[in-house]
Amino acid sequence: MATIDGPSGGASGAGALPAFAVVSRTGRRRRPSGEPPPLPRPINTSGWVYLSAAGGVLAVWTLLWLGKGAEPLSDALLRADLAVLRWFERLRTDALPAVMHDVHALGSERTAQALRWVTVLALLVLRRFRHLLVFLGVILVVGTVTAASSLAIGRLRPVGVEILGSWDGYAHPSAPVVALGLSLVGIVYTLVPGGTWRNRAKWVAGVPIVALAASRLYLGVDHPSDVFVGAVLGMAIPVVAFRLLTPNDVFPLSYRRGRTAHLDVGGRRGEAIAEALQTQFGFALVELRHFRLESSAGSTPLLLRVCRTVDREPTEVFAKLYAHAHLRSDRWYKLGRTIRYGRLEDEGTFSSVRRLVEYEDYLLRVMADAGLPVPLSYGFAEITPEREYLLVTEFLTGAVELDDAEVDEEVIDSGLRVVRQMWDAGLAHRDLKPANVLVRDGKVFLIDVAFATVRPSPWRQAVDLTNMMLTLALRSSAEQVYERALQWFHPDEIAEALAASRSVTIPSQLRARLRADGRDLLGCFRQLAPERPPISIQRWTLRRMGLTLAAAGSVVAAAALLVFYLTATGLL
Repeated sequence: MATIDGPSGGASGAGALPAFAVVSRTGRRRRPSGEPPPLPRPINTSGWVYLSAAGGVLAVWTLLWLGKGAEPLSDALLRADLAVLRWFERLRTDALPAVMHDVHALGSERTAQALRWVTVLALLVLRRFRHLLVFLGVILVVGTVTAASSLAIGRLRPVGVEILGSWDGYAHPSAPVVALGLSLVGIVYTLVPGGTWRNRAKWVAGVPIVALAASRLYLGVDHPSDVFVGAVLGMAIPVVAFRLLTPNDVFPLSYRRGRTAHLDVGGRRGEAIAEALQTQFGFALVELRHFRLESSAGSTPLLLRVCRTVDREPTEVFAKLYAHAHLRSDRWYKLGRTIRYGRLEDEGTFSSVRRLVEYEDYLLRVMADAGLPVPLSYGFAEITPEREYLLVTEFLTGAVELDDAEVDEEVIDSGLRVVRQMWDAGLAHRDLKPANVLVRDGKVFLIDVAFATVRPSPWRQAVDLTNMMLTLALRSSAEQVYERALQWFHPDEIAEALAASRSVTIPSQLRARLRADGRDLLGCFRQLAPERPPISIQRWTLRRMGLTLAAAGSVVAAAALLVFYLTATGLL
């Protein structure tokens, strides 16, 4: 049992511990109850503003909806609206209405359509397809909600106030305010980088929206509550949608050349990582940087330089940062494969980010216990509970990807021996490709075991053998790999593996390498191995049929919403 010492002096700066921190001799510290995690995610001021605005909209809708059958319920709202409109009416002069008419033109459908088309074209040119899809989805949803609520409430234009401006349709919510707010917020969140520039852009975008709202009140076209609800629908809903579906820390906007990082590890997140490493591992962080982002799509790979104490020499460790966005991507990826190919075995999704990182840590330990050449896992650190975790493993110094290695018989034997060991231990990697096969001193190492599984089906193990043989043959020849494979596998086992493999069972990176290579390596292997008919992998299960019907229904529902929106807005 560890002895408890006083505060550790192992780190300084951003990752330094509070003065009251109590750590063990290993440098680790248990977070006391009630203390926030390294990177807390509380609801900030803007979040409370949006929640309050949503509550205000629900209150207004409740009064207007109930007031259709019992007028006294909406009298208070109507009196407040008319009081504000009469105040604006008293401000009217001979010259000011002409100015307000010009400002009122900002709410025209032509202005909104021009802004949206410019945004769509810019996103296509910049290849920001995720932002484009979210933008189009927000336009459809907000437009449908606006049209539906307008028809459901059916509020007339202000009574008792002279209307000076043009109008069309029902008054609630204010459709021009919705359209302009949605268009400008879309520009801010899809084209302006986060941080200082975006904060400034928000203030700039707010000016025409406020001016349009003021002009419509001045001209007596809308009630104040109409404008308020229009502003919330046109601004708050898009902001929440973009923050949830295209968070800036996961999908940052940048106009610099180069590959965009998966997750930004500077600022508060970098400080949180330093604190988590110190308190949960006893590591003092010396350096933190991204590492080979092009080889990873399901996490953010990092290279860390850490040391146990200040006096010891820093050492390098590898880490993978997992966040909720990676979990969501994994679910969509597996859902698409289930619909397209049938449920390939072991394609189940994870319930949380914690389960995802626990699973990979567990598989690394299971494979190490089975004697497989995998990096040593040091465990994982909690950055934000249920949202972000950091898996820390040994960094294989001196190892290179198979694409960059000299592949001789020793390397081929090592790779095939690894597959044989997995078969004997009842394991499958499920993602064998050049990026996940490293070579050091003639020995093969496996990395990225997030897709691995225990007690897989024979079909799944057979696929691993084919993918390893193809990976090795890219740097040698099919004949050489097949000859060495006979030292570890029976010809019938090789034939079974080749019969179970096709495009869908081969990882995308490996498929790309095979196309670039030009040789039909899979065909060559099949000519060398005993003949065996292909093994079917298409499975029409109840789950697959249900998901397919649900996806088709979603497409039909989206098309119906689009038609309804275009009809309600007069565009169809």
